[in-house]
Amino acid sequence: MTGSDFEALIGELRGIGGANVSTASAVRDHHSRGESHHAAALPHAVAFPETNDDVQAIVRACARHRCPVVPFGAGSSLEGHVNPVHGGVSMDMSRMNRVLHVSADDLDATVQAGVTRKQFDKHLRSTGLVFHLDPGADATLGGMAATRASGTTAVRYGTMRDAVLGLKVVLADGRIISTGGRARKSSSGYDLTKLLVGSEGTLGVITELTVRLHGRPEALASATCYFDDIESAVRTVITTIQLGIPVARIELLDEVQIDAVNRFSNVSYPVFPTLFFEFHGLSERDVTEQAESVGGIAAEHGGHAFARALTPEARAAMWQARHDAYYAALAMRPGSRGWTTDACVPISRLADCILETKRDIAASHLVAALVGHVGDGNFHMIFPVNPDDPADIEEAERLSDRLVERSLSMGGTCSGEHGVGLGKRKFLAREHGEALEVMRAIKATLDPQNIMNPGKML
Repeated sequence: MTGSDFEALIGELRGIGGANVSTASAVRDHHSRGESHHAAALPHAVAFPETNDDVQAIVRACARHRCPVVPFGAGSSLEGHVNPVHGGVSMDMSRMNRVLHVSADDLDATVQAGVTRKQFDKHLRSTGLVFHLDPGADATLGGMAATRASGTTAVRYGTMRDAVLGLKVVLADGRIISTGGRARKSSSGYDLTKLLVGSEGTLGVITELTVRLHGRPEALASATCYFDDIESAVRTVITTIQLGIPVARIELLDEVQIDAVNRFSNVSYPVFPTLFFEFHGLSERDVTEQAESVGGIAAEHGGHAFARALTPEARAAMWQARHDAYYAALAMRPGSRGWTTDACVPISRLADCILETKRDIAASHLVAALVGHVGDGNFHMIFPVNPDDPADIEEAERLSDRLVERSLSMGGTCSGEHGVGLGKRKFLAREHGEALEVMRAIKATLDPQNIMNPGKML
């Protein structure tokens, strides 16, 4: 954009009622990146819409000036999704944070895209309902839908693909469309909801979501168990899933991650590969039976010290330690930045994929911690790197690429939940083949000027 074009655009944006626009350096810098290792890129301006009409007007103005639009939620994404690599307008959705409707009878709710996971949970507490998806970060629900996020509870409750019933989306030409609805099934038309969930802002700006809810569990139980090796832990998970035990969370931390968590969170788990479990049920007896069944399976596979967290405080401390895993890994190298990657494979290949990856890391000068949602074959590697050291960056990229190649060769995917963004684009052709050209055709049809989060995904 020329200087005069930019000034004209800013003038139009500032004329939109309710939509604040900032060109301040500090605001632009805050919106230049998320939590990923990818290089920051400054937007030309940041817009703060408050209504669907604001978003529509902003997109229409940007379309007239062929200016990129980059949706921004909480900035917690890990693959560079929010980095405005071609400048343009970063659209901060944080002011669109209202819960619009909750139906206890229908177990659903409609929210604006800027509602965060913790805000939503707080709103639902008095209703007896819960939205179970937990990606760890206090992400916005719009961002979670855009990246098809999941997290620790996906093994029982699914991912955002399963949780989202319908969307309201502003397309690149400014049209507002509604997809899906509140009915639990439909055989009417193309499933545009599933297309837009996971589109990472490249097809439109999500402004509202209708999502599935669940009743809050009457009883909860958590437990930990450590193992002499990764294989035994994974065999425990496979057997648990095969027997149909409805475990709500199964998280694996390797010995490197456990050591980091001990130091960072002031806990004292044995420094071995460790499984964290959570069980949900209708009664204390229900969760006790689940825990005893899993404890027996773990013992058969050589598990040690299967121990329940018996109080709400103990459960909260246990899961806080798990959620602090990312920052605990960074603390292994003070001053480092996290290079994170994830892969997902059929669960039967999970141990092989993990062990081959750990052999790669053992031969490297870098350290890395592993944490995984192993109930669905998904795990993450966290590399603390010096962002100013080319050797660190090159090695982290090499190891990350080898992990993705390994995952694809085992019938897996380049990303189980982080998304594509900037970091995984080069693997889409191998994973999707000719289907990638269909994706390109969809993008060209819905966004012919390529203004919606350009440079991402494709």
